[in-house]
Amino acid sequence: MNEKQFAAIDIGSNAVRLLIKCVSDDANEHELKKQLMVRVPIRLGQDSFVAGRISDAKFKKLLKLMKAFKHLMKVYEVTEFRACATSAMRDAENSSHIVKEISQKTGIKINIITGQEEAAIIYESHFADSLNKKLNYIYVDVGGGSTEITLIVEGEMIQSKSYDIGTVRLLNKRVEESEYEKLRNDLSEIKSKYVISDIIGSGGNIIKLSTLANPKKSENLTLQKLENISGILNKFTVPELMEKFNLRADRADVITHAASIYIEVAKGIGVESFIVPRIGLSDGIVHLLYENWKQQTLEKSIEN
Repeated sequence: MNEKQFAAIDIGSNAVRLLIKCVSDDANEHELKKQLMVRVPIRLGQDSFVAGRISDAKFKKLLKLMKAFKHLMKVYEVTEFRACATSAMRDAENSSHIVKEISQKTGIKINIITGQEEAAIIYESHFADSLNKKLNYIYVDVGGGSTEITLIVEGEMIQSKSYDIGTVRLLNKRVEESEYEKLRNDLSEIKSKYVISDIIGSGGNIIKLSTLANPKKSENLTLQKLENISGILNKFTVPELMEKFNLRADRADVITHAASIYIEVAKGIGVESFIVPRIGLSDGIVHLLYENWKQQTLEKSIEN
């Protein structure tokens, strides 16, 4: 039995991730299984959102990391991969130079995707397929540089929008009030047209917040519990959060900012409950690679 390896590189504003999943080429076993997940907190947004460009020091770290990821993909015999960069690289004036240099020195071509593309790819994780098709949901992904919101009505994706509201932006006081106004107006419009059952929250921060809030087994994270844990976390300094809650430094200084965004969205849409799957942009990238491979495999079998 042979296995096909797929890899996704997610170059985010707070961290850079490599996800590798595999699938058996047995027609009866087409199920993606996680092989490796590596997360490195380079925090490109610290440069991009404050100075408008990625510093030479951060670029060198990113280049070294891409070389390391390339070696890891070789070890795992990855043949299909895609690298996507999001908000920090979108905003950096020297992003095209960085993309060119990394491509020349590693062979990894980085796609700088728009906020809407980011939201659409996250949706491609297909978690929504497991939800009640008679209900409506909004899918919310809070990153370091932006927040993506996707409206799902009776199993169909209706719209995806991106807002320059992210945890690293908030940490550096780089979020414009006009972005919040745009978000609030859009949420109000959705609320006037649809009854939203739950928010599907993705990303490392909401996963950690849900763990800390400790909802009962098989229960969703409620808005009240999210507000409660947010209030508790806000009482501590970053070093105290690291010690008392076993948080990494790059998580401890942004987790309350993430909570504030999720709370803002929940109140704006009038929803009291969060579904928190362990998925993100990299899962969507892998799923798209897999679907493309599956289609090509099918076409070849038909030709033969």
